[in-house]
Amino acid sequence: MLCCMPGVAFVPALLVSWSSAAFIISYAIAVLEGHVEPLVPYISDTGTKPPESGVFGFMINISALLGVITMYIRYLLVEKQNESSRFVRSSCNMFSLYIGLMGCTGMGIVATFQELAVPSVHDIGALVAFGSGVVYITLQSIISYKSCPQWNTYFVCHIRMAISAISCIAFIPMIVFASQVSMTKIDWTPGEKVKSY
Repeated sequence: MLCCMPGVAFVPALLVSWSSAAFIISYAIAVLEGHVEPLVPYISDTGTKPPESGVFGFMINISALLGVITMYIRYLLVEKQNESSRFVRSSCNMFSLYIGLMGCTGMGIVATFQELAVPSVHDIGALVAFGSGVVYITLQSIISYKSCPQWNTYFVCHIRMAISAISCIAFIPMIVFASQVSMTKIDWTPGEKVKSY
């Protein structure tokens, strides 16, 4: 099977490298063009105006594709391990894959529909991407614990669960604060009147 072939570990590494480059490159272009302030802009703000919007959209769509490939490899790996030790139901592994694919679809939506061009679609894509991502990593952490000690160490499981907990904790304020903000433009100066809708 593909998941048992040597060398597939490069796919998750490529996903992390490519995604990091997407954020860094679009951030650099946006700052150099004067489209965002250099101090901690929203990720989506760095992909709103041309030329960085094209780079952001292209690179994030590739990241979404790499995410799909990575999740499918993980699915196949768990299925193969499960043949010998039956540590998790196949339906749980499949459900986890579907949730992960939903997150990747959300990433594609975020990349395709810019924050200010189609804000409602962009926000739905972000909610799907981040929400599905939190559920996916939590399910993968649970699957990892169930596969201990044959296929994972408890140390790796604890690290995965810590990342899941941090993701869950971070997701809550993201929802709360995002619901309080109505963005219609990126450039705003203190004292400027804001239109209320």
